[in-house]
Amino acid sequence: MPPSSVNSLIGQPFLVLDKVDSTNNYAMGLVHAGLAKHGQACFAHHQFAGKGQRGKEWNSPEGENITMSVVLDAKYLNNIYPFLLSASVALACIDLLNELVSGDLKIKWPNDLYWRDRKAGGILIENIYQANEWKHAIVGIGININQTVFSLPGVQAISLNQITGQKYNPLELARQLCEKLDGRYRQLGEGNHKELMEEYNQLLLKKKEAVKLKKGNILFETIIEEVSPAGQLLTSDIIERRFEFGEVEWAMRVECDDVKSEA
Repeated sequence: MPPSSVNSLIGQPFLVLDKVDSTNNYAMGLVHAGLAKHGQACFAHHQFAGKGQRGKEWNSPEGENITMSVVLDAKYLNNIYPFLLSASVALACIDLLNELVSGDLKIKWPNDLYWRDRKAGGILIENIYQANEWKHAIVGIGININQTVFSLPGVQAISLNQITGQKYNPLELARQLCEKLDGRYRQLGEGNHKELMEEYNQLLLKKKEAVKLKKGNILFETIIEEVSPAGQLLTSDIIERRFEFGEVEWAMRVECDDVKSEA
């Protein structure tokens, strides 16, 4: 169980920003200034220089999406794989989306949110260590809510509005997401790691399917098996393979409504 220092709910306090370069940057600044506590959420109506995986930038037009970062006290998580936190955050996002979308939700390794073969959101976690102790995690979450025009090279994106035909209040959904995050974080703290990874792997995009991956200049086809608690992607073809995040890139063709692009 988490210590009393993290018994406060995720999303309390909940800070709303009109405009910011990156909610992760803002939350990180609060931590370094000693102004953030466990559960602090920073939501922005407009994010103009958001961070994505592999140094990519993810921006959000004003009032259209969830762009939020949450500060988590990670000290009591030092005896687990950091990927378990990433998996729990992805599952919390799916928990929210499942209440709004009927099926077809998946997690693309390591933690992108997909509806069918289109990207609906992403997660970026930045960790703060001190003398080899995991002190804080800054959990950045971006989910496409009302946006209908995207400029994401190599990715076919989609929003809740495009899936359901309805408009949503991103701020209200962000508050609901904090409740989902709190539940999953407590599940993690209670040691339910096996169940968490089973859920994650049940939702793994392209599981048991052949995909093309790229390692350096080598392109190869392999079958997605599962993801380990350490966050390694396990695949099989003529041999069994194990990849760390960043070691390989997806190079599959994604087909959506007769539109093809690299993802």
